[in-house]
Amino acid sequence: MEQETVIKLLKPETLPTHLGPVENFTGTVRVTPLVQGEDPSCMTFGCVTFDPSARSAWHNHPKGQLLVVREGSGFVQEWGKPVQRIQKGDVIWTPPGVKHWHGAAPDSSMTHLAIQESLDGKVGNWMEKVTDEQYNQGNKS
Repeated sequence: MEQETVIKLLKPETLPTHLGPVENFTGTVRVTPLVQGEDPSCMTFGCVTFDPSARSAWHNHPKGQLLVVREGSGFVQEWGKPVQRIQKGDVIWTPPGVKHWHGAAPDSSMTHLAIQESLDGKVGNWMEKVTDEQYNQGNKS
């Protein structure tokens, strides 16, 4: 009798990618969902690529978010705090409920892996878009 395989080997290049919704992003952003946790897991895991100057809107995550920058460079900002530069290899932990945004630098695309857990079916709460003035603070840092 053959045993059922439970480990899944995923090839990201074979998975569907879609554009990030315009209400949640400025510029071109491509999202590849990699893993949707199966009960009892509530983890989601995806790969997100931002074209130069593209960025998320302000948002938070009910259970926090872990980002791992795979390629390029960009910015992350917590509401009311200075913009921080991020680059390949950086790991960013945003605690639950912290309002923030992240995106690519003007001269570089940026790809990150995003890991978060859902709460009541939601992984994030989207808010207003990041203004050009807010975004450009990163060019001064």
